[in-house]
Amino acid sequence: MTRHPFTAALCSAALCSTALFVVASPAEAANKTYKNCTALNKDYKHGIGKSGARDKTSGKPVTNFKRSNTIYAKNKKSDRDKDGIACEKR
Repeated sequence: MTRHPFTAALCSAALCSTALFVVASPAEAANKTYKNCTALNKDYKHGIGKSGARDKTSGKPVTNFKRSNTIYAKNKKSDRDKDGIACEKR
């Protein structure tokens, strides 16, 4: 029984490519529901908002929050003032 080097290379390439698909992509990891604003602000320092949202405030508004409709929808409960930005922070 002779072994072919091509077969060994093909098997090792298949194993390596399978390992790449096991790791979650950044989009999947980021697209989650957070328990509270402290947890959300660890990943998104200035909060998360819908695209086109504007901060309701009497002072200087937050403008550097992450814009993502899908992440905001999962964390809408954390938007206390209902301005389209959850856990906004300067």
